[in-house]
Amino acid sequence: MNNPLLANFTTPFETAPFDKIKNEDFLPAIKKGIELAKAEISTIKSEPLPTFENTVEALDLAGKKLNVISSVFFNLNSAETNDEIQKLAREISPLLTEYSNDILLDKELFERVSQVFNQKDELNLSPEQQTLLEKSYKSFVRNGAKLSEEDAATLRKIDQELAQQSLQFGENVLAETNKYVHFVESEDLLAGLPDSIKEAAAQIAEEKGKPGQWAFTLAYPSYIPALTYLKNRALRKELFIAYNTKSSKGDELDNQEIIKSILRLRNQRAVLLGYQSHAHFVLEERMAKSPQAVMDFLKNMLVKAKPKAEQEVAELEAYAQRLDDLDRLEKWDFAFYSELLKKEKYELDDELLRPYFQLEKVIDGVFQTASKLYGLQFIPNPNIPVYHSDVTAYEVKDLKGNHISVFYADFFPRAGKRNGAWMTSFKGQFQSHGQDHRPHVSIVCNFTKPTKSKPSLLTFNEVTTLFHEFGHALHGMLANGHYETLSGTSVYWDFVELPSQIFENWCYEKECLDLFAKHYETGEKIPEELIERIKKAANFQQGYQTVRQLSFGLLDMAYHNQDPARIQDIFDFEKTVMKQTELLPDVPGSLMSTSFSHIFQGGYSAGYYSYKWAEVLDADAFELFQEKGVFDAETAHSFQKNILSAGGSEHPSILYKRFRGREPKPDALLKRAGLIS
Repeated sequence: MNNPLLANFTTPFETAPFDKIKNEDFLPAIKKGIELAKAEISTIKSEPLPTFENTVEALDLAGKKLNVISSVFFNLNSAETNDEIQKLAREISPLLTEYSNDILLDKELFERVSQVFNQKDELNLSPEQQTLLEKSYKSFVRNGAKLSEEDAATLRKIDQELAQQSLQFGENVLAETNKYVHFVESEDLLAGLPDSIKEAAAQIAEEKGKPGQWAFTLAYPSYIPALTYLKNRALRKELFIAYNTKSSKGDELDNQEIIKSILRLRNQRAVLLGYQSHAHFVLEERMAKSPQAVMDFLKNMLVKAKPKAEQEVAELEAYAQRLDDLDRLEKWDFAFYSELLKKEKYELDDELLRPYFQLEKVIDGVFQTASKLYGLQFIPNPNIPVYHSDVTAYEVKDLKGNHISVFYADFFPRAGKRNGAWMTSFKGQFQSHGQDHRPHVSIVCNFTKPTKSKPSLLTFNEVTTLFHEFGHALHGMLANGHYETLSGTSVYWDFVELPSQIFENWCYEKECLDLFAKHYETGEKIPEELIERIKKAANFQQGYQTVRQLSFGLLDMAYHNQDPARIQDIFDFEKTVMKQTELLPDVPGSLMSTSFSHIFQGGYSAGYYSYKWAEVLDADAFELFQEKGVFDAETAHSFQKNILSAGGSEHPSILYKRFRGREPKPDALLKRAGLIS
């Protein structure tokens, strides 16, 4: 059988041959990939004398084919899944976990790495080589290389269970999201909803077999506008409760017991490895270093943000009472009245801005911004195979025409795609035998689809989301290291959001908006007064938004910075933790933990704080661009060289200081958020 995943890819730039891959190719390809990788490990172990080159560098190069195959598979499982792929994931995940454990628990291999590590001061290594050596050694230690045989066997069992549980968590959330649809028969119930959103709701109903009706789902482009614009309070409440009770109803899609199991397993694993908690284990390899430092950071931010947030909620409640004689402001009212108040205060709302943000033009604006800063060109290449007709593939070149990267863009919701937005990679950047292997990078979003009468028009929030994910993509595309495990986004987790969050800042700058913000019908540039209003409104309810973000960070830390045996009931636990950040009345039965995919399915466990942490870095770093000019070539070159291209080659604090000339100061963020003057 010819398996396209195992053959040499003859596609442009050796991209994944999506047009040839079938679901049944994955399992045999993974098994063969593991076999090939193990053969490479055997070769490393057979070398007579361990050196940096034949052990540490060789380990970094081992398993490249397996990495590509598994990246293709798990990216499809997030962006274009189905029952068959999900079933395969449950088979494949344990195989990969076992393979990873086979390497990291291999005493002979660890002994070789240890010998090189113990000579590190005499080896005359470059900073990047030193980082690779330390990271390799630590990854063995942090994954059980020093454990007894009995404890190593326990660790293997824990890792297998964890892999399965987090897969199940994600499958349940996706199934809950896809299962829910609310049909509306009378147009009277849709008062307040903009025509474009109404048309999209009619299109969903038609697709679901009920033409002439309107339908709302829990996908972002359907749910968020409904809560923002629907005057019908009962309908807003219905949708809010559906969204905020995902996977918590005591049925087969309930995630409460899965959460307890994941927490118990993570804690067991950390204790087995000699750590006080999962948070202590995770944070050892972060800029923050310890749970105490994270808690101090979050609580310090909360002290500054909460008074402002309470004022903002009081102002909104008074406004809602004045407008509609509302008895009390509920969570399903917040977005609706916020939008009305923002419109009143700043003469600004999403529907006023939407016509200026046609998706194709925003993409072009993102590309032009990257071109002005980093000299990149994006050329659509229809010969690169894609995994869905919605996906566009580009070749990325520099100004001299050198190949930099392949870039995939996937923007619209569908049943096989999880909610949210993310950047990922199909192949990392690395160098070997004098050749620079360039990366294949992708961003996946869930934006409003075009309708029969209108193109895809984004809210300003969706524009910033696109810039955010593209900032991650730049980190991947501009990678320029020797080792894949240190290149691109392979950095400390509380540093990885700096490139994404800093890129959002350009959305507020006239010089950037003028590149792409043009009315989709008239071609007229966005008026300067609208840009001014966007800037003025940037701080609107920043206290509230900051507290909301901190609440997720605090919940994450509460789950992971203690013995989870104390957590008897997920509802009670979440409610108790969230009390310190609660600004609106509690909604009985609502629960966000059961769909908190960042920490129970993604890689953010004991790391959700990193969004706020990186905001300190991004506000401080962007101040330099503002001082020098937002498209200043020298500053952009320095950011590219020291942050984007450097990846994880050195400690992030060294890289940041090299760019900024000093340690970051939190004042820039507090000022930007309007929390200090």
